[in-house]
Parts: sequence; structure tokens; C-alpha cells
Amino acid sequence: MSHLHAKLTRSNLLFPLALVLFEFAVYICNDMVQPAMLAVTREFLVEASWTPAAMTAFLAGGALLPWLTGPLSDRIGRRPVLLVGVAYFILTCLATYLVSSIEAFIALRVMQGVGLCFINAVGYASLQEAFEEKAAVKVSALMANVALIAPLVGPLAGAALIEFAPWRSGFLFIAFISALALVGLYLKMPETVKPSHEKLPLSQMGRDYIKVFSHRRFVLSALCIPLLALPLMGWIALSPVLLVRDLGMSSIEYGLMQIPVFGGLIAGNLALAVLADRWPLGRSALVGMWPIVGGLMLMLGGVILSSAPQYWMVAGMSLMAFGEGLAFGVLYRFALMSCDVAGRGTISASMSMLSMAGYALGIELFRQVYQAGGLLAYAVLAVLFSLSYVFVARRTVSMAMAERAEPKPAVAEGELASQGA
Repeated sequence: MSHLHAKLTRSNLLFPLALVLFEFAVYICNDMVQPAMLAVTREFLVEASWTPAAMTAFLAGGALLPWLTGPLSDRIGRRPVLLVGVAYFILTCLATYLVSSIEAFIALRVMQGVGLCFINAVGYASLQEAFEEKAAVKVSALMANVALIAPLVGPLAGAALIEFAPWRSGFLFIAFISALALVGLYLKMPETVKPSHEKLPLSQMGRDYIKVFSHRRFVLSALCIPLLALPLMGWIALSPVLLVRDLGMSSIEYGLMQIPVFGGLIAGNLALAVLADRWPLGRSALVGMWPIVGGLMLMLGGVILSSAPQYWMVAGMSLMAFGEGLAFGVLYRFALMSCDVAGRGTISASMSMLSMAGYALGIELFRQVYQAGGLLAYAVLAVLFSLSYVFVARRTVSMAMAERAEPKPAVAEGELASQGA
């Protein structure tokens, strides 16, 4: 791929495939490891209470460096930053064979989690720059399914692996997948920014971030993402308590109830990939508002009126997830392109930090509201988040669609003039 804003073809498909392979490797490095943690704690002769620390450390690593990787890729180029990031992640996986204590293992998990910093702030920014707009949205929608598949495949693969092989072999497998991704990225990843040899002072980075977060349209566009996702994030965080403890479902029934919810999200992403070439960019986000609000209202009605609210809750969340799938890829593109006051890497990193902060605050709010008011309070808060999303997104999406529609009359006039000549 020698030029930017390309259409999606078989010849340039290897770049997004390699990127999604790296994304998958990083995600299963979290999800695949958890089933092996009991074996880890037994080997290091420590209590099983260390088990959750592996996930906490990994996620903490993911929050360490997006503020740096984004601006750095603006300055020296996307390719070197992402290629070094993948190589670094491979080394941290292989370094598992060197640790001999639980403290060293947890420290290494933090280092492995840094791999997350290269996906959104660098990889996704490069993807959005490399392809023309609708192709970028289509690829983003398909890649979003990886984040859903990894939590399903990872624990199963980890549990199966620990039955037949030492726990460290899982990291060897992840390193192998990442090495394949590194080869693909080295061969096919384009450089989408012009590298600069100037230094990157922290003061300049700070000024860039201040300009980005002072840009009102960017902030509103970026806020649409956590407002959209928080009802589903709240469901993921609280559904074990809602369904198992409060409504008396078994663990197997709880697992089965997640299938239609995640299936709705996957179906929405696939629908967006199909509709991206057929609809004006943004229409799917507007259409998706109906199942989002309608689904959560259905859930609220089931909680208020039904003696078996769990089925209405799952049906409503499935509809909501479908609407989220229709909208997410479009909202990401619109937010990334909503301002030009800094490099795309800095803007992408700003989106990542704003989303992480929104998710943390929103999930904590769900927890507090649920503890105070139970199922009904949880359902009401989910509806309020969806209405807030609609209130903000209708304006930002309509504005972005109007901007993209503006050049069309000029093109049509040019065509008429050429025909008249």
C-alpha cells in the first residue's frame, strides 16, 4: 500500500489483518492467562488471592503510556512506534520463562499490559489514515469483533492448555501469534505521517493535549463513545450479581444469557460493515439510536412489570448491543476527524484516555446506584445514559454528516460544466 486513503482491496488487506492479529494476541494475553493463575500461584508457593492481581497489573500497564505513544508516533512515524511496540510485547511474553517469583511475575504483567498502549493510540490511528473513510469504518467494525471474541476464546483456550502443557507455554503461543503479526506489519504497514527529526519536549505535548481537550466539538464527539458503551459495560460488570445472586440463575444459565447480548453486538458490527458502502456515513449511528433506547426501555419495563425480568433484560440489552454495533465504528471515525489542532496520534490517545476515564467513572456510578436502588435503579441509569448519548450524538453526527455532504454539489456542478464543454 503505497498511498493513503486507499480503498479496501485484497492486495492491501494484510495490514489490517496483521493489526487485528496483534490486537487479538494482546487481548488473549489477559483472558487466556487467568485460568492458569492457580498453577502460577502453586508454582510460586503463594496464596490464590494473588490471582486477580494478574489482571489488575495488566490493565494498569495499558494505562501507562498512551499519552506518550500517540504523540511519539506523530513525530517519528506510526510504523517504527508500532513495530517496536509489537517486538517489545513479544519479548515480554518470552520473558515469562525468566521469572521465579510472584512479584516478578506481576511486574512482568504490567510490562505486558503496555502492549495495549500501541493498539488504539498508534494502530487504529494508522488504520484510519491509511484507508478512505468508509473502508476505515468497515475495517474498524470488523476488528471490533476481536475484542468480543477474545474474552470467549481466551479462557477456554487457557483452561484447555493448562491441562496438557506448562502454564508458560501459553505465553510462548501468544509470542508466536505476535511474531506473525510483526512480519505482516513489517511487510504491509504503510507510513501514514511524515516523520520529523525534531525533539518532542513534554511542554509541547502538554500544549497539544490542552488544545485537544479545549476543542469543544472533539470533546463532545469523543464523549459519545463512553456514553454509548456504558450501558453494556455496566451489564458486563454487574450481570453476574444481577442474574446469579439477585435472580437466582445458575452459572451456566448466566453464561447462556450472555450469548444473545454479545451476538447482538457482533451482528451490529457486521451490519455496519455491510451498510458502510450503501448508506451515507453516519446514518447507521442515527438508525442505531432506536434499538439502543428502545432496548433499554424494554429492559426497564421488564424490571418494573415482569415477575421474570431477566429475560426482558437480556432481550433489551441484546437490542441495545445491536444498536451499539451499528454506531461504534462511525463514532470513532467522526471523533478522530473532528479537530485538527494536533496530530492524529495525540487525538487518538486523547480519545483513549477520555474513554478510559468515562468507563471507570460510569461503572463506579452503576455500582453505587445499584447498591442504593437495586435492579430498578440500574435499569433507570442505563436508560439515562442512552438518552444522554442520543442528546449529544444527534448533534455531533448530524454535523459530521453535513460536512461530508457539502462537497457533493460542487462535484455535480463540475461534472455538468465538463459535459457542457
